[in-house]
Amino acid sequence: MALKIEMLRAFCTVAQTGNLSEAANRLGRTQSAVSMTLKQMEDHLGKKLFEGERKNQLSPLGEQVFELAQKQVRHFDQTVQSIEMAAEATHGLIRIVSVPSVAALVFPAVLEHMTARFPGLKVELRDTDTQQVLDALAEGKADIGIASGYHPLNGVKAVPLFEDRFGLVCSADHPLLLQERPPAIADVTGPGFVRNALCGLIRNERFVEASSAADVTIHNTHSLITMVRTGKWVTVLPQTVARFMPETTAFRAIADLPDKREVYLYQRERSRFAALTEECSSFIQSCDLSPDQPG
Repeated sequence: MALKIEMLRAFCTVAQTGNLSEAANRLGRTQSAVSMTLKQMEDHLGKKLFEGERKNQLSPLGEQVFELAQKQVRHFDQTVQSIEMAAEATHGLIRIVSVPSVAALVFPAVLEHMTARFPGLKVELRDTDTQQVLDALAEGKADIGIASGYHPLNGVKAVPLFEDRFGLVCSADHPLLLQERPPAIADVTGPGFVRNALCGLIRNERFVEASSAADVTIHNTHSLITMVRTGKWVTVLPQTVARFMPETTAFRAIADLPDKREVYLYQRERSRFAALTEECSSFIQSCDLSPDQPG
């Protein structure tokens, strides 16, 4: 017997809820049917996925399977959604995937421009990290991608979009923002420093060494800014991010950190609606995305 996507979905739902009854309600199935599905899965693997019979604690294997199965279920659902959108796209379809820090700047303008010019156009917008942007392009699940850094991809052309300097992001009343002299790397990467995924793009040796000792790392930009707004934490982000930060936070250049983040526009050379993709790509390149905040 082969493992099927609905088996993985049932397992993930039970693992998330911690009991068969709630999982059955979410799945729209009977409790006995869900229980049988789990038994078939365990019989196929030859090992238990849960500790005991209550289904509220995963076994060591169950934890590994849960992590892998979640990814596959999400991937499957996104694929189905894309297929259905493509089937409905009689007037065309544009799929754009971008890193979150640029998506907030680009998506509203792109959506307004493209839907006004092409009534009935289907538009699919998604924000995610750079690696998943590249994966979506390579797998044909996106027509246009916006990502940090240059990464050659077969069948995909890359165009420099803009670059912006890394700097301190903190609350508007933080001492590092209010002090007269510009802060240095040593000032920023102290006990209250929060590392984020974009810090990995910085090659400055002093920053790499200092930031590697950070006790806290946050990958979600919204959660990161929420932490910074408390005034107890600071982080380092590209200056463009400052364009959509709340007024209670601010950006300031770091004296000994000249590193910049390079952002590239990626476009698949072959897409179902090539003319629409070209139009959308040209529009994005015409947008003013350069930092406009004082540093």
